[in-house]
Amino acid sequence: MRELSLDRLRTLVAIADLGSFAAAARALHLAPPTVSLHISELEERIGAPLLLRQRSQVRPSGIGETLIARARQLLADAEQALEEVGRQVQGLEGRVRLGASTGAIAYLLPQALARLGASHPGIDVQVMVLTSQETLSRLAAGALDIGLVALPQTPVGGLAVKPWRRDPVVAFLPAAWQAPRTVTPAWLAAQPLILNAPETRLSRLTTEWFAGGGQHPAARIQLNFNDAIKSLVAAGYGATLLPHEASAQGQAVPLDPRIAMRPLRPALWRPLGIAHRAGRPEPATQHVLDALWELKQLKP
Repeated sequence: MRELSLDRLRTLVAIADLGSFAAAARALHLAPPTVSLHISELEERIGAPLLLRQRSQVRPSGIGETLIARARQLLADAEQALEEVGRQVQGLEGRVRLGASTGAIAYLLPQALARLGASHPGIDVQVMVLTSQETLSRLAAGALDIGLVALPQTPVGGLAVKPWRRDPVVAFLPAAWQAPRTVTPAWLAAQPLILNAPETRLSRLTTEWFAGGGQHPAARIQLNFNDAIKSLVAAGYGATLLPHEASAQGQAVPLDPRIAMRPLRPALWRPLGIAHRAGRPEPATQHVLDALWELKQLKP
């Protein structure tokens, strides 16, 4: 025996607590020769006697006392590890790593986390702000458990990507502007614009929307943080195109009174999907997925 075995340490502790090999064998449901073998192997591994065998009682040696003290801690740690893993297997606890864009994190994800916290407070969700491509790459590498990604996406082996929501993209304008009831590419292209950074899927969507109306405007500034974009709109710096996100019950994100929203003509939609590794998710991951699916919103 090259390494210390928990079973043999458990036998040593039982003998120390009960005072005899026979009592330890009964308590551990082992045959007496097995108990003797455990101690012999331990003493051979340590290189010194661990128990002092007297006629009526067995007592630990000095070295045995030292090993027994450490054995109790090791056995307690092992029990705690099994309990923690057991709670994860039951879905009561666990860590789930999730990647998403800033738009999803700003409003949609907090709704899901609030539901999850009420029903499964022991699950810790670690959130990373990533582009859809970064999310899929980390999912494939095993560095993430769930991703919220823009659709469509090129299939990735080993990953499941399912449609989750389809939120309308609308114009966010300074409330002081005189704006039409519906916003067209031609009208919006004539205004100062604050648009998403070019590496985002939303940027490609809005570029195609403008191009469909024969427009190719240049933005005053491009950002990848929707809250910062809305702050600039509220300050009168320009207009933007962003998803209008609502919960499954139709509750919309609160809007700064300095901002007005207008629907687009033609309409534009931002589709999102939920990605995770193919196969049956771990229980904690499944609970997070369930909370996200409650926010599914595909209504026009």
